[in-house]
Amino acid sequence: MRRVLAACAVAVALAAPATAVAFALPNDPLAPRQWYLGRDRALDIFDAAKQLFPVRVAVIDSGIDVGHPELRGRIAAWKSFVGGTMNDQYGHGTFVAGEIAAIADNGAGIAGLAPPARLVIAKVVKPDGTIPPKAEARAIRWAVQQHARVINLSFGSVRDPANGVNDGYSSAERRAIEYAVRRGVLVVAAVGNGTDAPARPWPYASYPAAFPHVLGVSTYGKSGRVPMFSNRDGQYVDISAPGMDIVSLFPRSLTKSYPQCVDQGYSVCGTKEYRNASGTSFSTPQVTAAAALLLGEVPVLRPDQISQILRTNADDALPSNGCDECTAGPDALTGWGRLDIGRAMSALAAGGPPADRLEPNDDAGSHAAVVTRKRNIRATLDWWDDPTDVYRVYLRRGQRMSAVVTSAKVDPSLILWKPGLRRLADARSDLRARRSIHAPGVPERISYRAFRNGWYYVQVKLARPAIGPYRIRLAT
Repeated sequence: MRRVLAACAVAVALAAPATAVAFALPNDPLAPRQWYLGRDRALDIFDAAKQLFPVRVAVIDSGIDVGHPELRGRIAAWKSFVGGTMNDQYGHGTFVAGEIAAIADNGAGIAGLAPPARLVIAKVVKPDGTIPPKAEARAIRWAVQQHARVINLSFGSVRDPANGVNDGYSSAERRAIEYAVRRGVLVVAAVGNGTDAPARPWPYASYPAAFPHVLGVSTYGKSGRVPMFSNRDGQYVDISAPGMDIVSLFPRSLTKSYPQCVDQGYSVCGTKEYRNASGTSFSTPQVTAAAALLLGEVPVLRPDQISQILRTNADDALPSNGCDECTAGPDALTGWGRLDIGRAMSALAAGGPPADRLEPNDDAGSHAAVVTRKRNIRATLDWWDDPTDVYRVYLRRGQRMSAVVTSAKVDPSLILWKPGLRRLADARSDLRARRSIHAPGVPERISYRAFRNGWYYVQVKLARPAIGPYRIRLAT
């Protein structure tokens, strides 16, 4: 299935001007046009961000203007996975990279959101504008090997559960993302634009945003409304960020086609669709930059911790603040709300959520976490993105095992599955060995004697919506 860049090339009417901010803008001359700096509350921590630890951020996209002066010293590694040079013939990759890492307060151009970001650039877009899934998968694995801590994917394939012909699922893409998450890398992806789907607005987030543990980003405009092109999804839209009338870097090889334009190397001198750029592509790097700032403050953060901090500290989008279709709490348009970098950084300073180091362990088979001895495990459940955890235990015939789950924050239940279960989606009652007697506030327990040799699966499942840690004790 064809993968496309998640920029929106259609003209979109813009509403009210950007909200005024109390913090001074950086001295970059185009910063006044970067309305998203204030709306993301990036200016709250702008000076402190310059002192943070360097963080490698992968931009897997259409390439880069490697010699752009606004990225001097900011590019750590680059490689093309579609042949040729790193030259960015579309401008998309350079634009995305600029939002994240353009040098700020240098008296030139724009201000990037994440001063600690050091870019790992992977080119995956072919000359015809498509992205081969296998090239993308190789690029993701390479970025992890280059020590990237955050991966930005500003593109997607249409997801259509009702019609497999339209659906762009890629097993290679999913495996690569699981590889990244398992190694402590946060993946941030655009939820996609309805211009690529059979209808607008489209009710399903694109892949890869629609994979577990990927932070899916939608778009809102200056008025606070979510435009028609931004895909809706009640499960896979996690957070929203500005994505209309965005200004960033642009390849100098492309802006030179407009020699009369003064701001060479910037999108205001770019091709028509980038001069007032709109799309979920351009919301996504703002969230990626926020993740890099969190990691610059606390480098040991895990992907699930970063995701939870950003989501739970987002500004809820409501009719009262411009989003007429939004509802209180998480919704299909903006997820948990609008990106708020200042609040997220403040929350981190107060102490972040516990880490779940066994993710992804969301299913049976090879997706489960292997437990080979008696263990006390601390993990988390998240009704939005991680409602179930699965542990794989090998038992010999006649061997007894027990599992006990306790939590003060979430209400879990326990299920033990027999050998032969391949996926939870295929679970049948005859494959269920035990189920805990559920009672809120009471430890969940199961005990079982194996009837044959094999791999058994212990599933910890949320009984009601919540986010928080639990402890499971597995003994054989």
